[in-house]
Amino acid sequence: MKDRLPHEKGFHVSWDQIHRDARALAWRLDGQGPDNGAWKAVVGVTRGGLVPAAVVARELDIRVVDTIGVKSYEHQDQSEARVIKAPQADLMGDGTGILVVDDLVDTGKTLELVRRLYPKAHFATVYAKPLGRPMVDTYVTEVSQDTWIFFPWDMALQYVEPFRGR
Repeated sequence: MKDRLPHEKGFHVSWDQIHRDARALAWRLDGQGPDNGAWKAVVGVTRGGLVPAAVVARELDIRVVDTIGVKSYEHQDQSEARVIKAPQADLMGDGTGILVVDDLVDTGKTLELVRRLYPKAHFATVYAKPLGRPMVDTYVTEVSQDTWIFFPWDMALQYVEPFRGR
């Protein structure tokens, strides 16, 4: 990705698109929980997983929502994943009945860390890249490994010059 400008292999996701895709994720997860199809709780991986986790929780009528803070990126540079905020311990156990939601699995390092902590949780992402796909149980859309996804919470609207100038 370093030898390209970000927009050259970018996948721009709008607020409408992330909402539609998160709802599609909820449809795939509906009835798949271990308690007669229900899930005990949704845990969003912060920060990117917050929006899809909220949509999934709403669509599946899951009232218990928590977060796990994992830091593995500094801007667009990935480093070693580490937990900076854990979810409620008595809720989590080994992860049974817990739905862990993130926006994207890239290399899988973040979800690999969370899976080690909660091996029986179900891991769901809206988008998946090939290297990280083995860490995810359910996802909606696959993108190539060299694609950078631009999420709406990272973007601002601004004027852009046309390709051929003014």
